[in-house]
Amino acid sequence: MKPSDKRGPHRRTQNETRRSNQKLHAGPRPEKADPRDHGLRIWGNHAVDAALANPARVILRLHLTENAEQRLSPRLAARRVEVLRTTPRDLDRMIGPNSVHQGAVADVEPLPETDIETLIEAATHGGGPIVVLDQVTDPHNVGAILRSAAVFGAAGLVMTRRHSPPLDGALAKAASGALELIPIVLVPNLARTLGELGEAGVSRIGLDGEGEHLIDEQSFAPPSALVLGAEGKGLRRLTRELCDRLCRIGAAGSLASLNVSNAAAVALYAAARKR
Repeated sequence: MKPSDKRGPHRRTQNETRRSNQKLHAGPRPEKADPRDHGLRIWGNHAVDAALANPARVILRLHLTENAEQRLSPRLAARRVEVLRTTPRDLDRMIGPNSVHQGAVADVEPLPETDIETLIEAATHGGGPIVVLDQVTDPHNVGAILRSAAVFGAAGLVMTRRHSPPLDGALAKAASGALELIPIVLVPNLARTLGELGEAGVSRIGLDGEGEHLIDEQSFAPPSALVLGAEGKGLRRLTRELCDRLCRIGAAGSLASLNVSNAAAVALYAAARKR
């Protein structure tokens, strides 16, 4: 015989009451957008302006405030793009209140993919080094590296598909338009790609705090590749072994380490000086 339920039909456990109260006070849940509805999403005045200026970038629609629409009017005149007038508050709800959207959000399709052979060709014929990132996952760092790559004429960027940030959002904002300028190759296996670079005659220069050589002393004779590891972990063992030379940035004072994006800027500047 089953014991009787002493709670009765109208009595509730404390957990049930707590769950009910949470539902009452939580308010409506925001609808989770299906990424297929808008493809990739980029924001910020420079990022959106550069996307409009890039004929290879397919723009699905723009969400613009009145001020942003006025700022971007020269680009808009040259592109037939659906523009949805919105407000800063609506954009905050769309992408998050901490994202500096400057009144401009674009729904876009991914850029056409390139391949490693194209980057080798560019690096061989007068281009700067190929930038290779070993599991650098922070979108702000990758965006800043892209920006430096554009400023100092890098041939392109190589990252792994799995351990890299998505090519939109915060990365595009930090890149400040460079996402549209620097070709990016996403590879399944970084070690294999480094091997292919070596077979193609590309000099693979790894940036490492304990490197035997100084980055300023490198010739960066084309074709070359600059290999950088994640902040904190640095280059993985196999990545280090596949580099032809490990170099460090000469630093004065007690603060000898740099953020990976700052280190990339210093190394790319050194390479540009040699050219």
